[in-house]
Amino acid sequence: MPASGGGVVCVTGAGGYIASWLVKLLLEKDYTVRGTVRNPDDPKNIHLMQFEGAKERLTLLKADLLDYESLHEAINGCDGVFHTASPVTDDPEQMVEPAVKGAQNVITAAAEAEVRRVVMTSSIGAVYMDPNRHPDKFVDETCWSDLEFCKNTKNWYCYGKAVAEKAAWDEAKEKGVDLIVLNPVLVLGPLLQPTVNASVVHVLKYLTGSAKTYVNAVQAYVDVRDVALAHILLFETPSASGRYLCAESVLHRGEVVEILAKFFPEYPVPTKCSDETKPRAKPYKFSNQKLKDLGFEFTPVKQTMYDTVTSLQEKGILPLPKPNDEPIRME
Repeated sequence: MPASGGGVVCVTGAGGYIASWLVKLLLEKDYTVRGTVRNPDDPKNIHLMQFEGAKERLTLLKADLLDYESLHEAINGCDGVFHTASPVTDDPEQMVEPAVKGAQNVITAAAEAEVRRVVMTSSIGAVYMDPNRHPDKFVDETCWSDLEFCKNTKNWYCYGKAVAEKAAWDEAKEKGVDLIVLNPVLVLGPLLQPTVNASVVHVLKYLTGSAKTYVNAVQAYVDVRDVALAHILLFETPSASGRYLCAESVLHRGEVVEILAKFFPEYPVPTKCSDETKPRAKPYKFSNQKLKDLGFEFTPVKQTMYDTVTSLQEKGILPLPKPNDEPIRME
């Protein structure tokens, strides 16, 4: 396993939110990158070719998760694979089969290519959806979402993530592939891609006025740059194995809007909870110690929130404050 960059790696779904940062950081570490996308000529992938080193060491290849030959072509000759591509939807037909079959195809292609390691992006959705977990029990890498609960509540995203990860582990064991899985929580931070992804809408809606209230719920957060860096760390660390929960902190939505209102008071951030009759939801306990044991340091969630909003401003997605407004500085 390389201690630093320089090898040839494949990144599936290279134009995505996490994957774009992964490609950027891999190029900065002198890796040669093959990125799979649905259409290399699509304007939404132009940003990838603008990264430093992209002209020399980045190739975009057309591939589909359900087309094994296209994945085999992209992965053949690589030292490692970062499998980030996955549908993000609650439509069971669009979510489950592509996620499961895609994971199996990537692992099979990696086995044929004799890659040294596959790092797969799973999700907290494969970990914490369990109504029977005691509130005092820590959520960690040993936890799995309850598949029946996911089906009964029609949470097809979490169901798809869980069954895809299980399928990847089974396939890797059968094929003898060195697989490591990263399970990020809700991902925020600066955007490199031109479009707004689903997780960033989570913050954007509180700034545009489209959300008049916030829900009585909690959410775990992590920085997109940390997620990308964690992928690379897990690929480069010979002793790394198994699953890794990637989370910085758990916040109540009330805390989220307080952070946003403090840094960006010029926006109509909601101050009222949509459900004030029930007790305030308590944050669940989680452990990110496994990543920390590798020396990993997380970006504080307040910094992540601040950088998310300034990124949305810079891209023109979120209107800039008026010139006479007092600028807000990150503390």
